[in-house]
Amino acid sequence: MDRALLLFPGAGSSSSHPSLVAIEDGLAPLPVLRADFPYRREGRRAPDRPPKLMACVREEAERLVDRAGIEPAGLVLGGRSMGGRICSMVVADGLPASGLVLISYPLHPPGQPEKLRIEHLGRLEVPCLFVSGTRDPFGSPEELEAHTAVIPGSVTHVWIDGGRHELKGADDRVVAAVRSWFAALA
Repeated sequence: MDRALLLFPGAGSSSSHPSLVAIEDGLAPLPVLRADFPYRREGRRAPDRPPKLMACVREEAERLVDRAGIEPAGLVLGGRSMGGRICSMVVADGLPASGLVLISYPLHPPGQPEKLRIEHLGRLEVPCLFVSGTRDPFGSPEELEAHTAVIPGSVTHVWIDGGRHELKGADDRVVAAVRSWFAALA
């Protein structure tokens, strides 16, 4: 199946984030679109509400499918932190996709493990790759593994030892994990 990858940044960065650029470069010649959410394009710092962010993911997914000339089901979506979470919400709501690449998934705000962002996980029927640091304050390995166990699709966890949420200095390991996961994607 022909594929393409749609990537969104975390809340505090743009589509030019070095990790997203590294993933695009590492997967060449696969078609990759790094996209920004509307608030970023408009020069604002605070993210829009989820419905507006989710609408943006749907629009960019349609654009990439058309540009790459693939079937909608060949699209893989994801990104860093909030970008990946919003993509996973859209896929859980029915957007056709063949998988999710979730870098530093924000399971909960730092120091607030009771504020989980997991309502939609049980509706993810596609293969999911989670790449996270072992010292990420947005979710420990134990927390992430426990809460992603409800995902019906296959789940792959790759841990960056000692990594925090930013995964500074780990782009090569993130790219290797994504490339390996893509190679195994049925």
